[in-house]
Amino acid sequence: QVQVAESGGGLVQAGDSLTLSCVGSGRGFFRTSIGWFRQYLGKEREFVAAVDYSGDSTFYADSVKGRFTIARDNAKMTVYLQMHNLKPEDTAIYYCGAHLVSYSVAAVDSSKSFGTWGQGTHVTVSS
Repeated sequence: QVQVAESGGGLVQAGDSLTLSCVGSGRGFFRTSIGWFRQYLGKEREFVAAVDYSGDSTFYADSVKGRFTIARDNAKMTVYLQMHNLKPEDTAIYYCGAHLVSYSVAAVDSSKSFGTWGQGTHVTVSS
């Protein structure tokens, strides 16, 4: 069973950069795609980015493409989300999740594909 925990959130100004970390545990981490999602107050969880189990394939929401980079270091059991040129609309609680199916990248843009979530980390971008 894979467990994940997010960290790295904070309060930044528009245009700043921030890197979030998703630390995994459990042997299944190495065969599991990891996704980053965000949730605004009162809204559904929104896809941000995902990386497959090997780190070779990455996926991004159009809203973050070119500004965010996802990468994983399996030796450290960590997935990173580098966020550049942050905008006020990036303000949200950011969650990482583990895909329900080993080695799969099916529907990585859907939160329903992920069955394990961390507690979330807050990102606030001021204008």
